[in-house]
Amino acid sequence: MNTSDTVIPTLWDGLVRFLDQGLTGASWWQAILVALVLTHITIASVTIYLHRHSAHRALDLHPVASHFFRFWLWMTTGMVTKEWTAIHRKHHAKCEREGDPHSPVIFGIKKVFWEGAELYREESRNQDTLQRFGHNTPTDWIERNLYTRYNKLGVSLMLIIDVALFGALGLTVWAIQMAWIPVTAAGIINGFGHYWGYRNFEAQDASTNVSPWGILIGGEELHNNHHTYPTSAKLSVKPYEFDIGWAYIRGLQALGLASVKKTPPKMAFGDVRPVADEKTLEAIIANRYEVMAGYAREMRAACRQELAGMKARSADATLVQAARRWLHRDEDKVPANVKPQLAQVLAQSPVLDKMVTMREELRALWTGTNATREQLAADLQAWCRRAEESGIAALRDFSIKLRSAHA
Repeated sequence: MNTSDTVIPTLWDGLVRFLDQGLTGASWWQAILVALVLTHITIASVTIYLHRHSAHRALDLHPVASHFFRFWLWMTTGMVTKEWTAIHRKHHAKCEREGDPHSPVIFGIKKVFWEGAELYREESRNQDTLQRFGHNTPTDWIERNLYTRYNKLGVSLMLIIDVALFGALGLTVWAIQMAWIPVTAAGIINGFGHYWGYRNFEAQDASTNVSPWGILIGGEELHNNHHTYPTSAKLSVKPYEFDIGWAYIRGLQALGLASVKKTPPKMAFGDVRPVADEKTLEAIIANRYEVMAGYAREMRAACRQELAGMKARSADATLVQAARRWLHRDEDKVPANVKPQLAQVLAQSPVLDKMVTMREELRALWTGTNATREQLAADLQAWCRRAEESGIAALRDFSIKLRSAHA
């Protein structure tokens, strides 16, 4: 028998087995499981390194951790640190206004969700964006000569590795890896994170928390929290919220690989002062988002009670619905077409009218720029006095709590 008659089929059979199962011999479900683990590492790299460390300087990373994240992102996304950082910083600087690279308010939710990666690539070619917002990003030899210069080489190597490990299934593993960031980060967070969800705080933009459990996208689901406290390394603020990215950061911190610089502020309370003073003012301004979130809770409670009475008097159901949805929101967040309905509700409820008026006066303590510190403290004292003399229990209790605030 000719040797080639046995060698060639053997080689062919080996090649077929390799293409079918790769070096690992993994089944399809094992390959998909590995793909999900790999994409989760990529998500962790984006949220910890690119977002919280590079863009916002919320934490410092040890060079070992920093370079691992840079290498991994080069292999799995091809994203350049300077480009991502600059685009994200510009998003915060221009949020929901002309110049925002990927706002659904500007471009529409469909375009941002389905074409978020294209918007990123388009903005990455804007040299003005890179120069203005890309400062303090890596410029070392490997960044200049490999990660930036050959940013597509890494994902090509990842394709070869995936096929070598899993055979033909490696193509699916690689496709999942390549689609993960464009869908989750560019689509869901940049799109739905400014379109749908709940809000803990009245940030200046339309940001929302997509979910209270930040696991699938590394904690980035808590987008309203992030826009409220952008320089915080921790994105969760409520007891029921979970930020898995923060859990990883704490782990890196325990290993000496990370140093947290800032977390969300938390208002402290102590003895009730006889009058609100400059220290009270300082605490309120430093925690203004938390203060207004507390006021919104009081507004919702008062609204429920007042609207129950209005419904008993056969009030217009559309007015009741509009008040329930919008009355606790800051005036500048209420759509123009809803304001006439709210005006009718306020005309029928002196309690709600007073609470809305007092809310806007409280906000003026930090939105006004011309008053001195002493004048603002005097204004706060006057506000507390009016609140406690209003005859409205919610206002009185809220004012007393403010007088116990400490910086």
